[in-house]
Amino acid sequence: MTPAAPPAADADVFSPRNGLAYGLLGLPLAFVALPLYVILPNHYARAFGMPLALLGAILLGARLFDALIDPLLGRLSDRLFAQSTRSVLRLGAVAALALALGFALLFFPPQSVQDAPGALAFWAGACLMLTYAAYSALSVSHQSWGAMLGGNEAQRSRIVAWREGLGLIGVVLASITPVALGLPATTALFFIALLTGWLAWCRAPEPPVRRTDAPAVRGALWLPLQSRAFRRLLAVFMLNGIASAVPATLVLFFIQDRLQAPQSMEPLFLGSYFLAAALSIPLWLALVKRLGLARTWLVGMALAVAVFAWAAQVDAGQMLAFAVVCALSGVALGTDLALPGALLAGLIQANGHSGQSEGAYFGWWNFATKLNLALAAGLALPLLGLFGYAPGSRDAQALNALVVAYCVLPCLLKLLAAASAWFFLVQPSQKATP
Repeated sequence: MTPAAPPAADADVFSPRNGLAYGLLGLPLAFVALPLYVILPNHYARAFGMPLALLGAILLGARLFDALIDPLLGRLSDRLFAQSTRSVLRLGAVAALALALGFALLFFPPQSVQDAPGALAFWAGACLMLTYAAYSALSVSHQSWGAMLGGNEAQRSRIVAWREGLGLIGVVLASITPVALGLPATTALFFIALLTGWLAWCRAPEPPVRRTDAPAVRGALWLPLQSRAFRRLLAVFMLNGIASAVPATLVLFFIQDRLQAPQSMEPLFLGSYFLAAALSIPLWLALVKRLGLARTWLVGMALAVAVFAWAAQVDAGQMLAFAVVCALSGVALGTDLALPGALLAGLIQANGHSGQSEGAYFGWWNFATKLNLALAAGLALPLLGLFGYAPGSRDAQALNALVVAYCVLPCLLKLLAAASAWFFLVQPSQKATP
């Protein structure tokens, strides 16, 4: 089970073979994320008739729970890395089993549970907490492993690109299989991908030996938050993440009610979005060599604002226009996937915490990600219901509320994120350049 790949210091550590071995687990992790964060709200609202306000409350509570445990899982990951990579892989195996179980129970509740609204709400909340906890334990350890491999900006961005690029393939599959094959086949495919990804991880390049000469840090759980640079990067990441999480939560409602597209078109829209993101990553990595990570991320944010401003003008029946919107917003998504994690890995190195506290950093990082998703579901869905929107609405006022939530609000948040990136990331790097 011990990885047999060359050490991280070797120049070919991220050859295609080693990149595939490390990054393949990103495929099932992303595969499961789309059903959990995009399909699930729509599925429970339409298939089980769960009110949007109740659904939003359940998602908010479960995602807040998920966010709160991430820093603790990050600290656990650091302790396991200090023991051995075998310990980390064993945790990954347990988490993968729990993730598979929670996913199946969440999408296939017993008929007796479906027939009782109160029981269904409890079931959904419990299964979500199990699934989220398992997902977080697996993803934090996997991300920490990649960050510990280190390297310069180009190397770090390649490491993240392998994980996120393969993840995008998983998302494309997840956007197609529920409609093309149904949820049972989708679940079976996820189980196979999860097992394959964990087995590949066992053969991934091994991180350098953790530092044993460094004294134990008191309050290591809070160590990342003591860094001003980390707090600034986290603020940009959160603003940008909320801007992405809101449309991810609402996209199927927009497709079905604003665009009034048939269900058979949903895989085209979602697939083009994530496929464009995957194909754009090499282009963004090439731009990183010219502009650097922070400026390239800023370019991606500007593109996203322009695309969502256009999306607000798309009306019912304009399928081709929305497909182009999906593709271009997917290109912008490429920066969100490949660059922030690379910036974080570089920050950990700059703070002198490599080989010590990657798990703590990624625990707080994932806390921010889950908090974004919690706020997106917990605020957007109830507010839509308050302004008169319900699934299937064709009323002009209700659809206008949907457009504002899906298009306008993300633009405003992206602009705030871009301004923060300029002042917190780009300008400090300019001052540091001799």
